Amino acid sequence: MRITEEGVEGLLRWISLDVDFKPWFEGDFELPGLAYIQGTNQEVGQRIQQILEAICTLSPTFLLNQTCLTVETRLEFPRLWGLGSSSTLIALVAEWGGVNPYKLLKSTFGGSGYDIAAAIQPGPFTYRTGNPPQVMPVRFAPPFLDQLYFVYLGQKQDSREGITRYRERQPVPETLIDQVSAITRSFLNCQDLADFEKLIREHEELVGNLLDLPRARDPLFRDFWGEIKSLGAWGGDFVLATSDRPALETQGYFNEKGFSVFLPYQKLILNDG
Repeated sequence: MRITEEGVEGLLRWISLDVDFKPWFEGDFELPGLAYIQGTNQEVGQRIQQILEAICTLSPTFLLNQTCLTVETRLEFPRLWGLGSSSTLIALVAEWGGVNPYKLLKSTFGGSGYDIAAAIQPGPFTYRTGNPPQVMPVRFAPPFLDQLYFVYLGQKQDSREGITRYRERQPVPETLIDQVSAITRSFLNCQDLADFEKLIREHEELVGNLLDLPRARDPLFRDFWGEIKSLGAWGGDFVLATSDRPALETQGYFNEKGFSVFLPYQKLILNDG
């Protein structure tokens, strides 16, 4: 994110670039009022306006004396991959405005705040909701990291819809929360791929039953020899796949089913602990 005091007097010019440095959104906002004037996508423009106005509510002096600004953001991955571009934006503009990113999230997109922690943390962590949320750096470096892969399903999910679906099932029984937390701790301590796959099955069944949705492997990968773990908004963007077979054979399985984006775990993760 790059912010410069240049452009047209009385305007905040917003430019969003994709991974290839091509603009996918451009818009103008009034300064200091932040009214959305014009842009290439009204929905995106109104969402940015909402975020900027929320910062002003949390920090009334934000942009108070600014009369000319250009804001430029750029993605480091394809926009439709669903890797947290919205939460990363919240984290970045919260830092710019000097406000709490979790409070900013609550007043804009909503959600648990986990994605905000992911945008801020330099490596693996566990997360528990609360006020404030509990973010704990952890080590995740099992001996089978080279047998874990991310596969893009190409079915972009709306995180807000996933949040709504989850909230419709509130309150979640405390016993279920305890079960999921125990599985998380077991994931971190797991040293055997077969045990890791067993934990995936347990976690998928618990969350799938809560949301009344099928496991990610059921509609697409019933004949896969490894395990499939849903990520993010259930069953939409990426899944985690495990395999005890050679990487080329595993990739070939998914490619034959039409899924061309196949990434080894260590290629996508920033820090493996």
